[in-house]
Amino acid sequence: MGKTVHLLDTVSGNIRSLVNAIEILGYTIHWIRTPSDFLAAERIIFPGVGHFGHCMRTLEASGFIPPLQAYLASGKPFMGICVGLQALFEGSEEDGGTKGLGVFKGTLRRFEDSDKSVPHIGWNSALVGWEGEGGLGEEQSLWGLRRGSKYYYVHSFAVPIAQAVEENDNNGGEERTVFAAGRYGEESFVGAVARGNVFATQFHPEKSGVAGLRVLKAFLGGEKIGAHPPSEVTPAVTTARDVQRGGLTRRIIACLDVRANDEGDLVVTKGDQYDVREKSTAAGAGEEEQVRNLGKPVEMAKKYYASGADEITFLNITSFRNCPLSDTPMLEVLRLASREVFVPLTIGGGIRDVVDPDGTVHSALKVAAEYFSSGADKVSIGSDAVTAAEEYYGIHNRTPTGRTAIEQISAAYGNQAVVISIDPRRVPVASPEAAYPRPTIKTAFPGPNGEGYAWYQCTIKGGRESRPLSVQELAIAVEALGAGEILLNSIDRDGTNSGFDLELINEVKRVVRIPVIASSGAGNPGHFAEVFEKTSTDAALGAGIFHRGEYEVSEVKEYLKKKGLLVREFESEI
Repeated sequence: MGKTVHLLDTVSGNIRSLVNAIEILGYTIHWIRTPSDFLAAERIIFPGVGHFGHCMRTLEASGFIPPLQAYLASGKPFMGICVGLQALFEGSEEDGGTKGLGVFKGTLRRFEDSDKSVPHIGWNSALVGWEGEGGLGEEQSLWGLRRGSKYYYVHSFAVPIAQAVEENDNNGGEERTVFAAGRYGEESFVGAVARGNVFATQFHPEKSGVAGLRVLKAFLGGEKIGAHPPSEVTPAVTTARDVQRGGLTRRIIACLDVRANDEGDLVVTKGDQYDVREKSTAAGAGEEEQVRNLGKPVEMAKKYYASGADEITFLNITSFRNCPLSDTPMLEVLRLASREVFVPLTIGGGIRDVVDPDGTVHSALKVAAEYFSSGADKVSIGSDAVTAAEEYYGIHNRTPTGRTAIEQISAAYGNQAVVISIDPRRVPVASPEAAYPRPTIKTAFPGPNGEGYAWYQCTIKGGRESRPLSVQELAIAVEALGAGEILLNSIDRDGTNSGFDLELINEVKRVVRIPVIASSGAGNPGHFAEVFEKTSTDAALGAGIFHRGEYEVSEVKEYLKKKGLLVREFESEI
């Protein structure tokens, strides 16, 4: 069998990272464009992100279902990823009227969100349940899956593992159905499944670092049962609270604020309460200080990946000045980073409807598609989300219209692809009545005049303009419109190195069920431990603490591990 692989793409978001991963492993890619292309395929990978129903309808409209079924029956290697796994089952609650391929019995159910955030986003296990006679030995792995490794998941629907095991008969031999399980809270689900020539993962191997590349390598090389050398990952003692989370680790995200400096080059910068220019007395009267230059975006992304960052976020903080479709340098940053950084990449800045100088209109969906095709896994929306929320409460009377950027992008790529970046500012008040009807908190940090209460006011345009909308109202609205995650900044804590605003984080977590990323204020590893221990945040983001070289991502994770918090450890050997 040659070193070629056919990709079956249903226009599912970031396919570039998978292409990069396959090429790094030494394989040539061909695309399935027509039903006849299945006949020439030696091995097929079917990736997917987004909506189960959309995926199945796209397959049907393309005339792909009959040749795909024939291929699956041929005995040739097949791998499904994420929705590519889901399509192999009988159906999904996500779209009850649409049938899956039915290769495996079972129906996808939505995760329960009363005790945890949904979507399930982050690094979790895929533990193979194949023991006893004819099963895996202590030093063997199935398709490269290792017991101590963590893999990147992002999904709201999953097949319950108990249902899958019960409904899929096993008669032994080569056609035995083997499941790998993940656990999120109290729910155990199918993380991967294998039977004969068919293998599929709910997680994204191309976004799972070295552990994921190992899985891809095993599939491409036909190594179903492989040697399992001693793990690089050392077992850790975790707190009771982390045990209750299942196998989900604490996510540490490195954020790079990217903008053009005065010479026109893209640089990573960092502000103090959103001011990114150097502070000195050297400039003359009326002269503006230089943009703070902390390094080159791609090189810094590679550095943080090697240090164990679970995700990397690029915030293009000058993109509001130019059309993103003309922003070639930023797109090139994504393309270059995705070739060597195999963890999720988020891009923010300018994700909105735009008009070119010649009058050509580009929808927010098209702008997002350009970023996805360049290597982004998620897009972050800021100021336009505030406008959408104000219209949601105002002229639309709390009714989604389907026309906002949030709704368009989440409908096409899934809500997990849409992150809302919120920039609130704390406003001290003497009493709740003074802020009415905005919700207030009783704060442990009185205002300058002894005010014992505060409310959080949303801002736009990088904090330069305040809006009469509370952070709670914005969070509730964007969740209703289809956002899958919130990046929660704090103008007051930005650049202060004084720790995260725990009161702010707890307030937002109180009103939404989607994941929340805590941002702004991290100055030492203890601040990361504090935010995980004193709030239910789903992830924590650092910028200046890493850029200035004060701490490495690996040092933060080692500190968290010593505190009994479960983290993903970096693996170096495929």
